[in-house]
Amino acid sequence: MELSKKDKKTAREIIEAGLQQEFAKALFDVDTILTGWKNKSKNNRDAYHSLYKHIIDFDKRIARRYDGMTGSKYLFIIAAQLLDGVISENDLSDLSDEVRQAIKMIADI
Repeated sequence: MELSKKDKKTAREIIEAGLQQEFAKALFDVDTILTGWKNKSKNNRDAYHSLYKHIIDFDKRIARRYDGMTGSKYLFIIAAQLLDGVISENDLSDLSDEVRQAIKMIADI
């Protein structure tokens, strides 16, 4: 499906909002790891390895989803964000009905 310029712009905004939510969740998880370390429930080594593993795993996940992002992938990225709960159906309201339905169909597959 070819997106109109307006839908492409809106899709980029939705994707960016979802990406920001993913970063926020990752930072919250990092804060949880560091809080455990500060409260001495994790020793230095365990905290470091937990933090390192979390960052590496998050980076791989983000890279798989967003690297090489082109207009032809927008619908799939938004559908994945919708499935992961980083965006909601309300976030799709500015897209055309046809595009919204296509995203919902992809998300249901």
